[in-house]
Amino acid sequence: MAIGVAIIGAGIFAREEHIPAVGASKDLVLKAIYSRSFNSAKTLVAVTSEVAIYSEDSASGNHYQDLLKRSDIDAVIIALPIKRQPEYIRSALSAGKHVLSEKPITENVSDAVDLIQWYHSNVDSYKITWSVAENFRYLNSFDHARGRIQELGRVLGFRVRMYANVQQGSKYYETQWRKTPTHQGGFLLDGGVHFTAGLRLLLGSENAVTRLSAFTAQLQKHLPPVNTVDATLKTKTGITGTFSVSFGTSLTGSEWTVGCEGGSVSISRSTVTTNINGDKERKDINDERTGVPPEVRHWGEAIVSGKQNERQKSEEALADLELLESMLRSGNSDGEPQDLTRQI
Repeated sequence: MAIGVAIIGAGIFAREEHIPAVGASKDLVLKAIYSRSFNSAKTLVAVTSEVAIYSEDSASGNHYQDLLKRSDIDAVIIALPIKRQPEYIRSALSAGKHVLSEKPITENVSDAVDLIQWYHSNVDSYKITWSVAENFRYLNSFDHARGRIQELGRVLGFRVRMYANVQQGSKYYETQWRKTPTHQGGFLLDGGVHFTAGLRLLLGSENAVTRLSAFTAQLQKHLPPVNTVDATLKTKTGITGTFSVSFGTSLTGSEWTVGCEGGSVSISRSTVTTNINGDKERKDINDERTGVPPEVRHWGEAIVSGKQNERQKSEEALADLELLESMLRSGNSDGEPQDLTRQI
């Protein structure tokens, strides 16, 4: 029997990614949608059917806590503004619902540590699972590249370059909480954790980052508080690499490269290039959309099996956040080196 799911949040990602992903999963069935306003929740119902609407401005009996009382809803996907997520996560877990919450895990490392400790102290994690979404962990191109890196021996260096120029009027910019962020880093936090997660996946735990130094800048006035970071990272094996990301530049390009003793592996979009002594092999890898469909599918399968998916554990999301936050902290201190302690 399929697991009843509610989607908490009616934003762009819920509409374009979560609803189709739930619909494509054999283990999940959408039962309800919750949003701050009835009208915003109703926009999601327009793309699906036979689901109940709950909202803050609905009549008594149709609020979030009422949704959590439903016995036919066993799990929730939470996709709210970063600042609001923790209270909704706590309420759902306390009500005995499995949770898949969107990245980043929280606004900052301190809050994430507190929330993880609360979860393990107050919830039976063997029965009720809290998973944190990160769709980069479900991109086939990254899995393929990781496999090639492991085949080529010891890692010697790496670089990440991700450049964009977020314009006023673009769909993600016009969401109010992104437009006027209260969280550190602005777009760098919201989008940057994807890139730290991708880097961690490629390097593996054997090359976990232990120390870094970074500079940050706000290149565009409409993208506060900073929108660009350039960092040098050092791993526990002693190798170094660079991480350059901007959401407000005219520079272009998307590149992830890891150099190994036997050659190098690069990803550009969904193309993986292996370079061995000048002999290049390019493979176009079929990523399943943005990685969200397999992410949600694996979440449903894990609930059915009674065992949490390892890639969705909160500790993984904490490591993604610590890496990004450490860059922001270093940038705020004019490049002062930062030590990392929560990489796994």
